[in-house]
Amino acid sequence: MQIRPMAPQDFAAFWPIFRDIVAARETYAFDPEMDQASARRLWCETPLETWLAEEQGEILGSYFLKPNAAGPGGHVGNCGYMVSPAARGKGVARAMCEHSQQRARARGFLALQFNSVVACNAPAVALWQKMGFDIVGRLPRAYRHATQGLVDCLVMYKWLAEEKKPTMPEPAALIGRKNIEASVSRRRRREE
Repeated sequence: MQIRPMAPQDFAAFWPIFRDIVAARETYAFDPEMDQASARRLWCETPLETWLAEEQGEILGSYFLKPNAAGPGGHVGNCGYMVSPAARGKGVARAMCEHSQQRARARGFLALQFNSVVACNAPAVALWQKMGFDIVGRLPRAYRHATQGLVDCLVMYKWLAEEKKPTMPEPAALIGRKNIEASVSRRRRREE
């Protein structure tokens, strides 16, 4: 499998995967009536980077990387991943997630946040947890699933930056017993 930057001409080949995933209304809160041009803008033009996973010319999936917020929140990135139904269960999402974390670090992001993981999407939730993402929030009935009705969404988060070991202060100089007694005696004399 190769993961490479998605070129502008690649989106037309990826479009059927995107269209079918969005139309299924099981994982993405995108307009199911979205046209190809709008989808290309959303997936390829708005993000900082968009990547394509392929094998022998067959598109397996794609992901994008962008800031989750602006300004003071700009150090946290956000990704979206789509895997072709034919490629599911073959490690494509894991490979793209590992790749996206490397790219996020290279771009200076300190963390990644997934804002709306559909809670009943058990394979995705389990994979993101295996990849080190924590569930940090639950949005009750935030997604209208095509077959399950109103279901919860999860906010998932992973800190990417290397944790710096805390700098320990220099140990205090040990004071001998005679010095302690002299200090206490001097204090008592002053108080009298």
